[in-house]
Amino acid sequence: MKRFTAERNSNTRDEIWLVQHPPVYTQGLAGKPEHLLHSTGIPVIKIDRGGQITYHGPGQIIAYLLLDLRRWKINVRELVRLMEQAVISLLAGYGITAQGRADAPGVYVGDVKIAALGLKIKNGCCYHGLSFNVDMDLRPFTNINPCGHAGLRVTQACELGITVAINELQAELAQNLVHGLQHHLERKNAHEQH
Repeated sequence: MKRFTAERNSNTRDEIWLVQHPPVYTQGLAGKPEHLLHSTGIPVIKIDRGGQITYHGPGQIIAYLLLDLRRWKINVRELVRLMEQAVISLLAGYGITAQGRADAPGVYVGDVKIAALGLKIKNGCCYHGLSFNVDMDLRPFTNINPCGHAGLRVTQACELGITVAINELQAELAQNLVHGLQHHLERKNAHEQH
């Protein structure tokens, strides 16, 4: 991601990378080590996104957004809302009500977190992105204060009765992100013409 962002120019196409990771904790730039409550056999990787510590593992969709923000006429706050909305819309399609929170980026079903996000902006381009819990072992979350919030509980799609295959949810999420970006740009362009 760093290399892609460093080497890109105004002609480089934007990309969304969809992956699953082996078990790993990632700690953002401002991440405090005390948010890892117990040492485990799971590696902790310090990375250059915003945010605190979170967990990634199999059964979780990661969507990395490698975007030129100027091309989409979007700022960081708008992009965070757009990423949250992509997950909220996906869940709504399965009858689940979810929402973002102003004080803690991510997507929540009630007060339980189902998706985390963190971005890095460099030269007007972003990388990193969001993680969406689908069907994974949630126990590693108990070793951390997820995203720096003590006692924050996490959930996943399968616990909410969503039994669709992870690759289908991955495709839906990607589609929601792309449509969200396209709608945002259309609105900006329409607004500029008035």
